[in-house]
Amino acid sequence: MDEGAGRRSVSYVYEERPSLLPGATVWTKTPAGPCDTWPVLPDGCMDLLWSEGRLLVAGPDTRPYVPEGAPAHWAGVRFHPGTAPALLGVPAHELRDRRVELAELWGAAEARRLAARVHAAADPATGLEELALRMAALAPPPDPLLTGLVVALWAGRPVARTADELGLSARQLHRRSLAAFGYGPKTLARVLRLQRALALARQGVPFADTATRAGYADQAHLSRDVRELAGMPLGRLLAG
Repeated sequence: MDEGAGRRSVSYVYEERPSLLPGATVWTKTPAGPCDTWPVLPDGCMDLLWSEGRLLVAGPDTRPYVPEGAPAHWAGVRFHPGTAPALLGVPAHELRDRRVELAELWGAAEARRLAARVHAAADPATGLEELALRMAALAPPPDPLLTGLVVALWAGRPVARTADELGLSARQLHRRSLAAFGYGPKTLARVLRLQRALALARQGVPFADTATRAGYADQAHLSRDVRELAGMPLGRLLAG
């Protein structure tokens, strides 16, 4: 996760690895020193978080999120788009653009019990991953339709054509997307397109070529979308 622009704060050492939970990523952030903060960008995902003994959930973002508060150690499990709501038992749209304590969703007693389990693990990241695996074992299996939607939109397929291929009306697709992703399929497509563009630009692909390959009309369209979703120009974003 990238950290937010606009004021002096603390830099973090960020590390991640694939989780034993298919499609998920385990990550840690450790305070390192003063620097400019950078925003967490929309990515279609939700995260289970641990920090200083607290368990939280990061809902799906539609805008850059700038972390606040004192420097702290963080660990997290980032779930594949559309999979977290079934594990948490909460529709994604109820958590859109929010960070909430797990106690708010599952009650204080259960949150304390789970936090104690994480604390007893070898490290918080391992404890969170074990918790996520237990949650997944109790949840229904991933909806193949939603998995297919993410694959199609990540590949740049148009929303309307994808809905037809999945056998859903526009209204059905929107309703299911709200519950799974926190917003409609058009917003999901924009978020995934942004992530495609960032991946290309970080590889050194020129911005004009990045725009074409990621599915934008032109470089100006790419620039507008990056400013709206990331809160800063693409060049500044890549410099962070």
